[in-house]
This record gives sequence, structure tokens and C-alpha cells, in this order.
Amino acid sequence: QVQLVESGGGLVQAGGSLRLSCVASGRALDTYFMAWIRQAPGKEREFLGAIGWSGPGIGYPDSVLGRFTLSRDKDTNTVYLQMNSLNPEDTAVYYCAAGLMFSRTSDYEFWGQGTQVTVSS
Repeated sequence: QVQLVESGGGLVQAGGSLRLSCVASGRALDTYFMAWIRQAPGKEREFLGAIGWSGPGIGYPDSVLGRFTLSRDKDTNTVYLQMNSLNPEDTAVYYCAAGLMFSRTSDYEFWGQGTQVTVSS
């Protein structure tokens, strides 16, 4: 079992930045890919990228490429999502998820509770 707790969401003006955090706990965390996935009202979940135990974030979709960056602190078991140049279309609930396999969908075994990000115009 893996437990995930997100934080860092909030209200930000368009053009601003936020950094989301996801603290993981459980066993064998080094075997999991950690992903960020968001869901806006009335829309399907959108995969934002994932990161393994080592290496950079991968799989960024065009909608966030160059603006969002994943990173991982192994010492604190924390995964970050740095979000820059935010726009109102980024408004969503952002979820941290963990899975043994990399996936560009929402096919991850464990999920956090989500954190709301609202971008005002």
C-alpha cells in the first residue's frame, strides 16, 4: 500500500506559478512511478506527467509542456509539480498517483485526495 498526500493548491492569477507537493508513504516507494493527473469540472482526467525513482519527469502532454515540471526528492519521498505561466484552463483538481508501470492515462493504483488549483483571469 502507498499513501499519498497532496498540498500546495490554491488561487493564483493568470501568469502566476504554483508548486504542488505530494508526500508518499508506504513500502518499496522506489519501485513506483509517481504521476500528476488533473480533472477539471465536466472534463475527463488529464495525465500531466510521471517520474520514476531516478531521472526527469516524462510524458508531458502538449498542454503543459514547457510550463510544468515534475521533480522528486528521494530523501523526503516527495514529488513536486512546478507549474508556471498558469492560465484559467489549468483550473482543476490535481491528483498525485502512484503505479508500478508508467502510463499516460489515469491507470495508477494509488491516489491522493487531490488539491484544488484555481487560476483567475
